[in-house]
Amino acid sequence: MSLRSIPEFRRLLWVGFVASTVRWLEMLAMALFAYQATHSALVVVMLSMLRVLPMGLFGAFLGAAADRFELRSALILMVAVSMACTLTLALLASLGVLAVWQLMVASFVSGVCWAADNPVRRMMIGEAVGIDKMGSAISVDIGINNASRVLGPMLAGLLFAQHGMSSVLWLGVALYAASLAAALRMGRRGVPPVAHQASFITRLREGLAWLRGDRRLVGVFLVTVIFNLFGWPCNSMIPIIATGALHLGPQDVGLLASCEGVGGLMGALLFARFARPAEYGRIYLGAVGIYLASMIGFATVGLAPVAAVILLVNGMAGVGFAVMQATLVYRGAPVEMRARLLGVLSACIGTGPIGFLYLGFLADVLTPPTATVAIAVQGLLAMLLTRRYWAQVLRP
Repeated sequence: MSLRSIPEFRRLLWVGFVASTVRWLEMLAMALFAYQATHSALVVVMLSMLRVLPMGLFGAFLGAAADRFELRSALILMVAVSMACTLTLALLASLGVLAVWQLMVASFVSGVCWAADNPVRRMMIGEAVGIDKMGSAISVDIGINNASRVLGPMLAGLLFAQHGMSSVLWLGVALYAASLAAALRMGRRGVPPVAHQASFITRLREGLAWLRGDRRLVGVFLVTVIFNLFGWPCNSMIPIIATGALHLGPQDVGLLASCEGVGGLMGALLFARFARPAEYGRIYLGAVGIYLASMIGFATVGLAPVAAVILLVNGMAGVGFAVMQATLVYRGAPVEMRARLLGVLSACIGTGPIGFLYLGFLADVLTPPTATVAIAVQGLLAMLLTRRYWAQVLRP
């Protein structure tokens, strides 16, 4: 059976595509709005940081809690809360009273729903397609999400330039409404029996205890932390560098940012077609190195066309990391531990706020391009210094 013939998988792809599209719509529009209002790189970085913070605060707990709840209901709740959050911002923007602090609150609330994506929607994908097709399914899922990284920034830049912030937010509301309709059509699942056999805290402890005995997955989580401390925060500098160093307007900033999504889509299609399980670890580690190096290139090149090509490479590397990250955890964990360890994965991703704050501080003290180079170089050094801990990931 092909992936395209599984209705549940198609609906889950749509829900993920909408969530990712609105996320990139909002992140670019919020960055432009906040930078125009405050001219502070730190404030822009904080908006991205607050969207990631819930992963660190609640990721492991959401993974443990996923065992207790019916996943379809949890998915519907995630979409409904995200939609309500964007609707509130759209109303405030239409009334002309939207403020940066309101964007910060909304970023945090939306981040809570994002933190639940791995233990809820990704678990549902695994249940829909089976473990043998999980690698291909995640590649397709992330490929679709990277298509949203093309569409989201382009639409955000165009709408922001022509019609202002409110138009971007109302588009997000409309997309969430369509996503909610798809989530409501998902088949209902029963609560997993394991939920009645152990307390919440016990399940969390069991997941962490099991993880300590698997050096390969420990290496995966360590690399995830390094990437989210030193790599991912660099993404928040793209609109700032494009505006300040490359002297682009909102519409051109959106087009440039979408190049990363184009590269991600290309990479996802390649990985889905050609990547083999024995190569997953090498792809995962190589992608981190290429991503960090490409951000150094983007921050220093000074020419928009070359920067666009670099972001294509950056997008391919980013999707290689994202695909293999979730796939390695899902394939390496026993069935009863998957939701819990995917929750731990979200917690590792949630270390990103430390990197965002650090980068924001560096950007205000130095300059955004210099700060981006500095943090990416530190990421490469961190990978070299921790090789003994992630070397196991290279094993087939």
